[in-house]
Amino acid sequence: MTVSEAESDPKSPVLFELRDSGVAVVTLNRPERMNAWGGGLAAAFYRCIDRAEADPDVRVIVLTGSGRAFCAGADMGDLDTIGGADAGGDTDVTKLVGERHPYFVTQLRKPVIAAINGACAGIGLTQALMCDIRFAAAGAKFTTAFARRGLIAEYGISWILPRIAGWSAAQDLLLSGRTFFADEAKELGLVKEVVPPEELLPRALAYAEDMARNCAPSSLAVIKRQLYDDALRNVHDTSAAAEKLMHESMQRPDFIEGITAFFEKRQPSFPALEEETP
Repeated sequence: MTVSEAESDPKSPVLFELRDSGVAVVTLNRPERMNAWGGGLAAAFYRCIDRAEADPDVRVIVLTGSGRAFCAGADMGDLDTIGGADAGGDTDVTKLVGERHPYFVTQLRKPVIAAINGACAGIGLTQALMCDIRFAAAGAKFTTAFARRGLIAEYGISWILPRIAGWSAAQDLLLSGRTFFADEAKELGLVKEVVPPEELLPRALAYAEDMARNCAPSSLAVIKRQLYDDALRNVHDTSAAAEKLMHESMQRPDFIEGITAFFEKRQPSFPALEEETP
């Protein structure tokens, strides 16, 4: 698979690669710090995600890490610079976390697939859970860690974790802060598949590329919005909203193309996602 565009600076804390398949690969790139959240990583991550969201050539986003970690949590070195809690000052964690909370990826119109290549802890786990689908490398370690650092369930993990793994599992993982491995993550429903480390990115890319080839970007955008919006609605309002969205989808050319391709037994040719009107 040829690469049509890549980040020119390999020292950037986040790399961006746009593949000919319509899949953008965003790579957290501080391997010497186990891709810890800090050191300019947050701002670079937002820039890369915004770039992928705005580019009509991008249909699916894959998020992964370089080296032996996905994201090992907050950069403890940076914690010394964000406030003077011990000196009686206010600790401004927003300087470390960045301008956006992890849930912002749920509000994108494009699917985000996490390829969890290694250690996934703290805010790294929160960010992975906010992705739409997750694959993990065999042996990858996971932990919420918050309770063992004197912290709380931060930045929406107490909302997303019970919805993915169930109430009991969320209580276990958040209250104990214990370490668990990729195989248990799959049993709990946190990841879709566990594959050998060398097969992780190819498998996630194959999944993303199949989605990019065969799914209408307009449908992906609406379905993703439905999933997160409907989590806060009752079934009556959910069904009513879905009926309205269904009527709208049947007016788009994507619907005609999807049906025609099905009957003609060919791959559909869906148009790129249109820009949102303000």
